[in-house]
Formats: sequence, C-alpha cells, structure tokens
Amino acid sequence: MPASLIPRRATQQTASADRPKRGPAAAGYSLAMTKWEYATVPLLVHATKQILDQWGEDGWELVQVVPGPNTEQLVAYLKREKS
Repeated sequence: MPASLIPRRATQQTASADRPKRGPAAAGYSLAMTKWEYATVPLLVHATKQILDQWGEDGWELVQVVPGPNTEQLVAYLKREKS
C-alpha cells in the first residue's frame, strides 16, 4: 500500500514507538500524579501567624493569601498531599 494511503495517525504512532524515551520515564521516575486536598481558611489580621502555624503543624502548605470580605480579614488557600 502506498504511504499516501496509510492514515496519518497510524504513521505517527509507528514513528513515535521507534523513538527513545525522554523525560522522567526515561530516567526511571514514576509518572504517578500527586493528589492534593485544599482548604480555604479565614485569617484574622491580628492572629495570622498563629493560625498559619497551626495549619502548618497539621501538614498544610500555604498557597496564597487574598483580601477577605472586610478590611480586618484575609483568606488563606492551603494544600497538602492526600494520604
């Protein structure tokens, strides 16, 4: 069968199968994706450090802090790896 009649997708799959592996898989690393859980926490301006320290002790990592609904409040976004 002439190459022009072979579907393009089949040709690409064959060509990619012949290529050497690159990236993390070639180095022997696992390609498993990390699963995360997230929390949204109101922060009081006068107790921000204490609140964040407590969540940090529980394994949460701070991602971002944004303004809250009023000037005395902030909102923290946190994440930690699912167990």
